[in-house]
Amino acid sequence: MRRPSNASRNWRDKLETMSETQVQEFAGRLFDMAREGNLDLLAYIDHGVNIDLVNHEGQSFIMLAAYHGHAELVTALARAGADVNLLNDRGQSPLAGAIFKKEDAVIDVLLAAHADPTAGQPSALDSARLFGREDLVPRLESEAGE
Repeated sequence: MRRPSNASRNWRDKLETMSETQVQEFAGRLFDMAREGNLDLLAYIDHGVNIDLVNHEGQSFIMLAAYHGHAELVTALARAGADVNLLNDRGQSPLAGAIFKKEDAVIDVLLAAHADPTAGQPSALDSARLFGREDLVPRLESEAGE
C-alpha cells in the first residue's frame, strides 16, 4: 500500500500560526481527503493527526471513507488503529453506512477488522434488514454471535 512521504511535511509548524478559521479549513481538507479516498491522509495521521478525529457531525475519517466506498483507505485506517465502531452524532456506525450505500468491498474490510454488527442505531444488522440486504443477515448474525 502506498504511504505518501511528503504530504504532511511541516503541517505542525504551520498549524501553530493559523487562525481558527484556517485550522477549520485545514481540518475540512482532511475530511475531504477521507471522502475522496485520498491515501495522502495517512501521512497526516502518521505525523500526529488524531486517527479518530470527527467533524461537526461526528463523522470520522473511517466513516467518511466507508460511506463513500473507499475500501483501500478503510483498510489502511483500520490497520493504523482507527476505531471501526466509532458512531457518528446520529448513532450510526461505519458498517451500517457501508450497508446503506451497498459498498460490499467496504463491508468485507470492516468485518475483517472486527466491526460490531450490533453497534449503533440502527445497527448494521438492522440496516441490512431494513434496506433489503437479506444476503448479509446470516453473516452479520454470525459475526455478532447470534
